[in-house]
Amino acid sequence: MRKRDHNVLTNAASLLICGLLAGVVVAAAAFPAVAMSGLAAKAGADTFGALPKELTMARAPQISYLLAKDAKTPLATMYDENRREVKLADIASHMQKAIIAAEDHQFYEHNGVDLNGVARAFVNNSSATNDRQGASTLTMQFVRMSIAYSATHPADVIAATEDTSARKLREMRYALQVDKEMSKDEILEAYLNLAAFGNGAYGVYAASQVYFNKKPKDLTIDEAAMLAGLVKAPSSFDPTTESGYPQAVARRDYVIDNMVKIGAITKEEGEAAKAVKLKVRDKRTPNGCVATNKNSWGFFCDYFYRWWMSQETFGSTSYDRERRLKSGGYTIVTTLDKQAQEGADKAVRKAKSVNSKEAVMVAVVEPGTGRVRALSVNRNFKLDNPKNPKNKPHSDPKQRSKGKLGNYPNTVNPLLTGGDGITGYQAGSVFKIYTIVAALEKGLPLSYPINAPQQFKSEYIISPSSDAACPGTHFYCPTNSDKKPGGVKDMRSAFSSSTNTYFVPLQQQVGAENVVDVAKRLGIQFRESEDANIANDKASAHQWGAFTLGVSQTTPLELANSYATLAADGKYCEPIPVQEIRDLDGNKLDVANPRCEKRFSTDVARAAVDAARCPVGDNPSGGSCGSSRTAAEGRGIVGKPIAGKSGTTDGEKTASLVAMTKQYAVAGILADPDWPQTNVRMKHKPTDGINPPVFETLRDAMKGKKGENFDPPGKKISEGDQRSIPGVRCISVEQAKQRLSGAGFQPIVSGSQIASECPAGTAAGTSPSGRTIKGGIVTIQVSSGGGGSNNGGNGNDRPGNGPPNPPGRPGNDRNG
Repeated sequence: MRKRDHNVLTNAASLLICGLLAGVVVAAAAFPAVAMSGLAAKAGADTFGALPKELTMARAPQISYLLAKDAKTPLATMYDENRREVKLADIASHMQKAIIAAEDHQFYEHNGVDLNGVARAFVNNSSATNDRQGASTLTMQFVRMSIAYSATHPADVIAATEDTSARKLREMRYALQVDKEMSKDEILEAYLNLAAFGNGAYGVYAASQVYFNKKPKDLTIDEAAMLAGLVKAPSSFDPTTESGYPQAVARRDYVIDNMVKIGAITKEEGEAAKAVKLKVRDKRTPNGCVATNKNSWGFFCDYFYRWWMSQETFGSTSYDRERRLKSGGYTIVTTLDKQAQEGADKAVRKAKSVNSKEAVMVAVVEPGTGRVRALSVNRNFKLDNPKNPKNKPHSDPKQRSKGKLGNYPNTVNPLLTGGDGITGYQAGSVFKIYTIVAALEKGLPLSYPINAPQQFKSEYIISPSSDAACPGTHFYCPTNSDKKPGGVKDMRSAFSSSTNTYFVPLQQQVGAENVVDVAKRLGIQFRESEDANIANDKASAHQWGAFTLGVSQTTPLELANSYATLAADGKYCEPIPVQEIRDLDGNKLDVANPRCEKRFSTDVARAAVDAARCPVGDNPSGGSCGSSRTAAEGRGIVGKPIAGKSGTTDGEKTASLVAMTKQYAVAGILADPDWPQTNVRMKHKPTDGINPPVFETLRDAMKGKKGENFDPPGKKISEGDQRSIPGVRCISVEQAKQRLSGAGFQPIVSGSQIASECPAGTAAGTSPSGRTIKGGIVTIQVSSGGGGSNNGGNGNDRPGNGPPNPPGRPGNDRNG
């Protein structure tokens, strides 16, 4: 007889016998007295034949791996069940034989149902004096697990695992069909990938990792036998517990003896395996962002998790998205740059310890892609245990008086990226670059001059009771905190010295609503409700006089990405924490691709970056930075061409700095997240200020990388329409004013005199001399008849008094 004919006859016989046994089993359960009657057998055969035979096999949950951008360094793992499918060829033959020895000696002989085993179990279980026996083959166990994983309702899971005759019959029917449709090796592979091994390990790959820290292909006889022995009762035979260890050893040895019995190994190999002392790891696979490879990477991991949960690609509901992440078996290459992240971690903790209530927050973004390369803060990413809290007293006196603890050193709040009530921090004068961009878009060149007084009376209307109002008026009157006039500045020199009384009139000229719009296009989200109400109402935004001084809340990530957009020639890219996602089948998901669009002209972006080279000690392509730079040490620390800006709020309640090369944009904010109205003065240049961690992060991220020079802007946007300045030397001041006005310039008279050969009180010359922008300011220098000169004072990085009250905010005293 041919083998195929034999198999057909065997399957037919199996169906018939199982049907007959079904009747007996069911009758024995319900009516013991008629259990052996022909009526029961016939009814059982009919019932068994009517059972469904097509088994739905859903893919079991599998662990997802997060890696750093090198696609090698582990970042985190996320799972509902710690499982990773593996091919049978990658499982040690000892493991394959061990599971057969432990669970189903006749696996390769029967057709899915062991008829002898079923009959033996029936006879044994019919006696009230015997312990119950099972007759489940590996195939039947596989069926049971498949039904459970395919279930769409909890009741279906219960039905798939409850100890009833009906369940057994269903498993037999499916097992016979599965055995026809799958090879024995396919069934064995599927079983080993589904089975639970305890301690959160599902499937042989996870079990090999959890208990022995090795791959399943490397398992020895004794290790394989121990794992195979766990499947029967993972909790009872748990080798990581004191009570379970001796049982695990006994069960292992039982499996080894069975391996000898079925001829899988020799008796000598068996004795040698039993002589090995059982040693296992007592460590579950880390799960989630509180168990990252390095604790400081938890904040990046949390940002990734929040990003994933916002993507509709992974499901229409948050539940669906989380299940996809924790069950989908994805391999996710994140954007985390190990070099940049470790540099940032070192720098922020060097500035402030984790026990400091002040948070040093640093974000790193790659221009041109939006890829987030690092997120770091001097905090432990950890939930503080309420039963044994380690957090320090709250920094807000009111909260502290109520016995509340602060969010340091332990927190899982998204301090760097915003969300869950974190709306951000005032950043100060780093916002001035948005005014520069708006002015450039309106056609004003970098050389656009404004005579910056010590106090500027604006047209912005605020409450007369505000400290920022001019005495006796309702007009916003910002000052420079050094109480000195800024003098004639252009965009480069005003940005370099951070002259408030240059930027408020410049904003007034181009429209505050347009500056707000620039900030929006650069990615500032306005999470705080009052900020959002103003920003989203054009009329209100038009009156937001202090916006240019950085009174709106933002986050380090937003700041870094906004400057990165300018470094990328005006190409905005949505911040993204992933650069590649592959599913279980190795397919790439498009959701990981950068999402970019051109939002600003190349010339505008390059001009803004050119101005931003001044504050951090670099030299622009043209023009002058003036005599004052707010963070001049930056170029020397980084050692590469850089651009950026520092910022401070009134009372120094926060301090900020952005520094960037063409490859990285780094933004840092020093603040007290628990108490924004802190009485601690946030610093810039000292070792515990914000400047060192930002510059050092950028320096370390750039190690081994070539510094690239920023591309210069076009001549027109840089210099404007240049015109010759007429000579006024040695004529009266009034004549000089008339001559300059007639040539289309705005003449002003210097408040001090300089030595010259001209008679005292006459015009000694102009500043600038030669050529300047059409319609620009020209200062008439007055002769004293003797030596010396004075080119005017400078502003600084923070304002001297509060900002205007935005509409609907009476009594507001924030400033930038």
